[in-house]
Amino acid sequence: MNWSDPTRQDSARGRAIRMSWSLLWLFFLTPVVHDLATGGYGPARLVLGSFGLLVVVVCYVSLVFGGIGWFGLLGRVQSALRRVLDTDRTLQLTCLLLWATSVGLILAFDDEWLGLMVYVSVSLGAGLRFPQSMWAILGCVLTGLALGTLLDAAGNDILVLAFVTVLTGGLMIGMRRLMETLVELREAREIVAQLSANEERLRMARDLHDVLGHSLSLITLKSELAGRFLPGHVERAAEQVADIERVSRQALVDVREAVGGYRRPTFAVELAGARIAARAVGIELALLPEQWPVCPDPEAEAVLAWALREAVTNTMRHSGARRCTVTLGTGLVWSLDIADDGRGAARCEGNGLSGLRERFALAGGDLRVGVPDEGRGFRLTASVPVLPGKGDVGQIDPGVNR
Repeated sequence: MNWSDPTRQDSARGRAIRMSWSLLWLFFLTPVVHDLATGGYGPARLVLGSFGLLVVVVCYVSLVFGGIGWFGLLGRVQSALRRVLDTDRTLQLTCLLLWATSVGLILAFDDEWLGLMVYVSVSLGAGLRFPQSMWAILGCVLTGLALGTLLDAAGNDILVLAFVTVLTGGLMIGMRRLMETLVELREAREIVAQLSANEERLRMARDLHDVLGHSLSLITLKSELAGRFLPGHVERAAEQVADIERVSRQALVDVREAVGGYRRPTFAVELAGARIAARAVGIELALLPEQWPVCPDPEAEAVLAWALREAVTNTMRHSGARRCTVTLGTGLVWSLDIADDGRGAARCEGNGLSGLRERFALAGGDLRVGVPDEGRGFRLTASVPVLPGKGDVGQIDPGVNR
């Protein structure tokens, strides 16, 4: 992206400052304008000089600051320039036009006009890409030296002109590269913001699916049980309705925590939910070991707890199993193995397993699905590394059905 790129997003205040700065530097054309006005030139040379200066100013401002139409001045010219100044070839032709016009004006008048080479150098540094701009500025310096020698300018003036030409052109190259870097940083910041927003949406989608999927499954099961108990067993139906109320209230809390980004599931909560769900559908739930150690790494525990919730929920809803076994393995890598004797997995994975794979990938863990050793049912094996150097602290009483 170059300074003349029309896609840049400049504020009105920034454009006004940049335009004012460009017009301020035109003050150094005063000796040229004074010579043109007081040099006693004829009408033809006056017209030629005025038109040449206009071309120089238009090219200079267009190359350095990307347009000349601010404050309502020459709006159509600015629009036309911005339509064509978006390619390197057009920029090169504009620089060539500026250089040729300046050389022609210097030859047509006298050494008072040698200062135009400074504007040419600045425009070359702003309009051309590096290292092309460096060689162009070097050519501009040599042109100024040659013209000064040809017009018998003072030696000190020629050396000062060469120094100023190199200095201003080099500064403009540095400023252009700085601006390009800033533009790249702005674009990178926008990309990072988009990626962060996408990641947050994915996180919320995973959390809401896991939270609501489990809770709504329990509510559905409890509602079916309550319907079966009516009208013959009103008290048992009332118990199911009370459970539905508790689950729905907890689901509301979980959703609020998930949206707020604070939810971190634990073994204790998920084991209690698995016990309730198993009792509701009449599945025997076996935990190995019966009392689980507390995970020393909360992040690892959260990921495994999500896997426990998803696997148990799918078993209760879809498997038609009679028994579900959950086995916990500890060490440097904690693993969770959930197996049932139901109908097995579907041919394609749903959103739940896809979300789990993303969670375990972010945690550096692994998730596998398959068939138990008995050859029937569904098996999910999840593993994730824990923080080293920490021992087990306490135990969890899962409250398993006997």
